[in-house]
Amino acid sequence: MTDPSAVIEHWSPPRTTVVTGAAGWLGRALTHRLLADPARPHLRLLAHSTEEAGELRRFVASSSAADGHHPQVDIIIGDVSKAHTAARLLHGVGANADVVHTAGIIHPQRVRQFFEVNTNGTRHLVDAAADAGVRRFVHVSSNSPFGNNPDTNDTFRHHEPFNPYLGYGASKMQGEMAVNEAGAAGLDAVIVRPPWFYGPFQPPRQTTFFRMVRTGKFPVIGQGDQRRSMVYVDNLVDGILAAELVPAARGNGYWIADQRAYTVAEIVETVGRALTDEGLSVEPPTTHIPALAARIAELGDRVLQAVGLYQQQLHVLGEMGHTIAVDISRSTAELGYVPKVELYEGMRRSIRWCLEQGLEL
Repeated sequence: MTDPSAVIEHWSPPRTTVVTGAAGWLGRALTHRLLADPARPHLRLLAHSTEEAGELRRFVASSSAADGHHPQVDIIIGDVSKAHTAARLLHGVGANADVVHTAGIIHPQRVRQFFEVNTNGTRHLVDAAADAGVRRFVHVSSNSPFGNNPDTNDTFRHHEPFNPYLGYGASKMQGEMAVNEAGAAGLDAVIVRPPWFYGPFQPPRQTTFFRMVRTGKFPVIGQGDQRRSMVYVDNLVDGILAAELVPAARGNGYWIADQRAYTVAEIVETVGRALTDEGLSVEPPTTHIPALAARIAELGDRVLQAVGLYQQQLHVLGEMGHTIAVDISRSTAELGYVPKVELYEGMRRSIRWCLEQGLEL
């Protein structure tokens, strides 16, 4: 098959690459890739706290040592929700710089935190990026501004109306709107929209997912026929870098996912098979929950969020009753994005990474 990217114009990487959320799951995967690229001489990374900055320094040191490439790395500490953080982060970077905004909050304690980080943080960053005159701003959004597919056979196309799912979806929608407003005012910006992603550098909640599948306790709603688009984290990094470096992407939003959506039943079966093939014992799935239970959980989630509270388990259970499937054909045509790793191989790599880190599955 011809590589679609071969006929798509690409910029060279900039002198300075700025990454927010660099200590997070996606941020680490992206930073790991950037550190290995000799065409990236200077990275500027945002960490939320002194503790995160220390972890990030150790991560950078180990990644640079392994890859033999030693770019200049500046680590800035600050709260992305504060305007002065964005101004400090982008001070003096100029036109030979790109910004990749991965920072965000998914599971907070209070609903207001969604808007402080995902909306206000994005607004501050696009304002600072415009003032700094950066070459390109890549905003990592989500499927949540578009909600859920109306039925299991539907697939989100390139152009979908906003239909945000609860607080997270509304905050990410407003973040996208801030990016679009800045773009209309002259900022060169692109939006990347990943669904559920998985892979190395994962947080504890993903380890819990593996453990629940291994013990047969992952909650399958009904027959598990809900379809879910997923994306292996290295595929997602490929998509982000394509969105950064393809000039014609300006002003657009792109779904970045695996080649096809999977049913929940297929996901559980595939993860179980990957766990077995990595030498772990796996119990057959036993936790089947009626669709009504997911709807009740979703109702409870809505009630809690309406009074400003957030409960992660309730939210996840309610959302698992829905289909979230996306079509990546325009990302392939315009960015040259072709996912290289499908579910089984991606899950094996993820499990292997967990075992190498000494995590108990």
